[in-house]
Amino acid sequence: MKTFNVPEFYRSPIISAVKTYRKTQDPRKKDNSPTILDFGPVKYYIARHFGFCYGVENAIEIAFKALDENPGKRIFLLSQMIHNPEVNKDLTERGVLFLQDTHGEQLIPFDTVTANDVVIIPAFGAPLNILELLEKKGIQTEKYNTTCPFVERVWKKSEQIGKTNHTIIIHGKYNHEETRSTFSRSSVHSKAVVVRDLEEAKVLASFILENKSQADFEKTFSGKFSEGFDIKKDFEKVGVINQTTMLASETEEIANYFKSVMEEKYSVSEIKNHFADTHDTLCYATNENQDATYGLMKSDADLAIVIGGYNSSNTSHLVELLEKKFPTYFISSAKEIESNTRIHHFDYPNKKHLSTENFLPSQTPLKIIITSGASCPDSLLDEVMHKINSYYSGVKSVQEMLSVISTIHLS
Repeated sequence: MKTFNVPEFYRSPIISAVKTYRKTQDPRKKDNSPTILDFGPVKYYIARHFGFCYGVENAIEIAFKALDENPGKRIFLLSQMIHNPEVNKDLTERGVLFLQDTHGEQLIPFDTVTANDVVIIPAFGAPLNILELLEKKGIQTEKYNTTCPFVERVWKKSEQIGKTNHTIIIHGKYNHEETRSTFSRSSVHSKAVVVRDLEEAKVLASFILENKSQADFEKTFSGKFSEGFDIKKDFEKVGVINQTTMLASETEEIANYFKSVMEEKYSVSEIKNHFADTHDTLCYATNENQDATYGLMKSDADLAIVIGGYNSSNTSHLVELLEKKFPTYFISSAKEIESNTRIHHFDYPNKKHLSTENFLPSQTPLKIIITSGASCPDSLLDEVMHKINSYYSGVKSVQEMLSVISTIHLS
């Protein structure tokens, strides 16, 4: 796989060494057990897969290239390039301006953008109407387009099944940048509708089976379906694609559910004429990170810390999995660890910040799971470990840890 020119300050001595070691020991990625870093009084269970994925590294390389190639020009990001506050902060400190927020609300009017400006398209892509608007202004949107190739693969799948007159059901968060971009393309080729989870999928199924009215559909899925949607004819053929950062097992469950719904409506023998198999739209990095999280859940850790942007969908799903077994803290950086007794963290489902006292158990050795989302720099994991290590005496130094990194054991 291609390597990217990512700024060195996003790398880290410890995590980089761990990743290199695991890549050498397990080149085919068959082993999802965590790596154990034993600092003495604290042991860290490091996920097999985490951190920057292909699409994120590609986006970072292109964004910093845009800065290097355009001194003196105004450089805009359509919205957050990726969902990590540290990376976006680095870009804004270098003069990059955001045109929109993550929900598509305007921060800087498009009227102020000229052909002399540079606009970076984020890794999530952009809706077609916005790309058309920018291109009419003379902006070369392809020059610094950081759209993830795996997101583009979903778009190609939506085009493929749309051309065979399948209505496209998108498993995603309807106001997420990626889903908005996917929806705009899906609607070109066919009708499209967005479902957030299995519960909402079951609501949609009641319309597929013609148990509810068109008016009820429009009210229930307001803002989540394409123009001119007709439930009597547009549910004759369906296929499921996904926002690439959703929980893979949930996407599979939703796809299987809709297949069973179509079998109920049209019979098992006719299913190929009414349901498109689209299982291959899942992102490899999302899958790997989630599989590695299942590996973490087999450990005997005392707690888990997940690092990433609070608006990061893929990171939230790692939290969702880990909190089923461990006290789990979702933090954006080591700054959220106030002391050895107090941590500030994020409650993703309720979108609120929390503070927890006595989050570190008193026993030693303390066993802590650490992982991160696909848009989180490795350096942030190092900082978290350094912060926690500072609360204990007799902790091995980084130099000691690096000297034995090749002999670290797996759980």
